[in-house]
Amino acid sequence: MAKPAVILLSGGLDSTTTAAIARAEGFDLYALSLDYGQRHRHELEAARRVARAMGVRRHVFLAIDLRAFGGSALTGPIEVPKDRSLGQMQAEIPVTYVPARNTIFLALALGYAEVVGAADLFIGINAIDYSGYPDCRPEYVAAFGRLAALATKAGVEGRLSYQIHTPLVAMTKAEIISRGTELGVDFGLTHSCYDPDAAGLSCGRCDACLLRRKGFAEAGLVDPLPYAR
Repeated sequence: MAKPAVILLSGGLDSTTTAAIARAEGFDLYALSLDYGQRHRHELEAARRVARAMGVRRHVFLAIDLRAFGGSALTGPIEVPKDRSLGQMQAEIPVTYVPARNTIFLALALGYAEVVGAADLFIGINAIDYSGYPDCRPEYVAAFGRLAALATKAGVEGRLSYQIHTPLVAMTKAEIISRGTELGVDFGLTHSCYDPDAAGLSCGRCDACLLRRKGFAEAGLVDPLPYAR
């Protein structure tokens, strides 16, 4: 019988490839998607499409409105940066950083995992072609793994030994796209843009769009998504 695993599924390129890797490794997928008040809520429909394509066992949508805190261009009235170089993206933590987002998301995924008896959690974080977020680093993931063992009944009783899987953490966007393609991922189902228009059309200019487009170009593949620019 396949082992259960909880996958944080945003509907983006990285989380979709991560889900495909987990499935290829034989895990039975339990997906968690968060509606946290993000301006790019079109990603939630992408997550729904991806989950159907992946044949997940159960897909939970959970609403937690981080707009109550603000502090990010994704959850508050702050302009999303556009047309930045990779050097500019990595020079400082950008305003698209959502305070403590991955900690909040992984804590919720941990609760879900304990209920379904899953020792394995997958998150599509990446520390190569990314925007400099502090909660995308390997040392952060290692620290959360230690926390998981201390913070749960299943961990304290020794029934579950939690492992946080980050299969993309040392991969470039081009490598991620190539791996997803090898696994049959339909990237046309995904959504990456931080600032889409009302119809969900990607802007083509935010950090997420630029990194995605760079990745497809370097992989020698055509991005199936249309862009406003």
